[in-house]
Amino acid sequence: MSNVVNIIYAQNEKVTGNAAVQQYVDQQQAAFCSVLIGDVQYVVLKEQKKPSLEKVRSIAGDIARHLSEQKIVEAVVSSETLKTAFANLDKNNVSTAFAEGWDLGSYQFLNYKTKEERSKTELQVDGEEAKSYAEIGKIRAAATAFSRDLMNEVSNVLNPETYPEVLKMQLEDKGIEVTVFDQEKIEEMEMNGVLTVGRGSKYKPSFVELRYKGDETKPLLALVGKGVTFDTGGISLKSGKDLSDMRMDMGGSAAVAGAMQLLAETKAQVNVVALIPMVENTIDNTAVLPGEVIHYKNGLTVQIGNTDAEGRLILADALIRAGELNAEYIVDIATLTGAIVNALGTALGGVFGDEELSYAMKKIGDENGDFVWPMPLVEEYDKTLSSDYADMNNISSLNFGGSITAALFLRRFVPEGSKWLHVDMAGMMSKSKPSGYYAKSATGYGARLLADYAVKISE
Repeated sequence: MSNVVNIIYAQNEKVTGNAAVQQYVDQQQAAFCSVLIGDVQYVVLKEQKKPSLEKVRSIAGDIARHLSEQKIVEAVVSSETLKTAFANLDKNNVSTAFAEGWDLGSYQFLNYKTKEERSKTELQVDGEEAKSYAEIGKIRAAATAFSRDLMNEVSNVLNPETYPEVLKMQLEDKGIEVTVFDQEKIEEMEMNGVLTVGRGSKYKPSFVELRYKGDETKPLLALVGKGVTFDTGGISLKSGKDLSDMRMDMGGSAAVAGAMQLLAETKAQVNVVALIPMVENTIDNTAVLPGEVIHYKNGLTVQIGNTDAEGRLILADALIRAGELNAEYIVDIATLTGAIVNALGTALGGVFGDEELSYAMKKIGDENGDFVWPMPLVEEYDKTLSSDYADMNNISSLNFGGSITAALFLRRFVPEGSKWLHVDMAGMMSKSKPSGYYAKSATGYGARLLADYAVKISE
């Protein structure tokens, strides 16, 4: 059998001209099926009654994983097949989405598997115009895969001291300026939230700024990503059978890093700075205790009611920094609260802040697959952040609405005059089983969402 598989549509003459094959294809319930015609293997795309670009990506991801498991070397699809199979969609967008879903569906993280070999079926899209649009899809997939790699990496390898070097190696040669602030500089800059949360770790905290100047005449957008490389909960210790996924608590920072790569690789005409506070939240005799008060550079004081609400404490420093850089737009993204999972589940993130921009971001996510839903900032809940000893507490007195009160906390640190959005991606951190273009691992959520948002507001 050949190591090259052709992808065809169900109405292809090779199918319609063979009654047995036609009958088999008609009986299949899935969006595609594999058939043998003679000694040649084909993948047959079934008719899609309600096609969407997300379906294109998901189907491509499933096919790619199916063929990769068979160790097929190459798959070939024509632009005409894609156009016919996904009628009513823009043919160029289909080529991009199919290639993007294909590469993401093939994603594997095997750094520590000693007996598994990486296997990927390469996709070839025939047709010069289709090929160029497919290349865009591959670039988008690579940026998302970079975010996945960061999230999947183990915490003794990726930590606040090594993480900056990984970003330098990956991004500096792509036209992105990487500036790393070490603990001494962080102290000088009075980033006391970062310093406080990182106190219990053997790794010194870092703060990284990534700058991409595609067009400096455009308004400055600051992308702020939570970079907690492992979260034990600190003294307010997390409970659970397996906490290993807490290495992914830096998913927000992975999203902004992936977004920056995507913007640079596509030479987007935007003006963006990414701000990433990096800490490990763990326990030692120097770890911060509940009840302590943090004095922030902007004059606000915060009493720590719970050390497991640490992400907002470091994001506060980054929001202040965004103001120092005069960012007109700010988006922070974080695996911030379990409450957002209770509210929205594991199929989309929640976005808070400017109402018009929230709905603009929702439309972007509807198109690119990083789904997000606008959430309310309930003013009545703001007073529940009060503290007897400081300007505010880092947790609410309520036993509900945790994602809302976390957003309200962050809002207090947003620079005056900036247009701000906060994305809580906790529910989208990882997938428990492979499906579509997602592997059983980190999702890389947010990289496409942030990059496309940057382009949209810069138009």
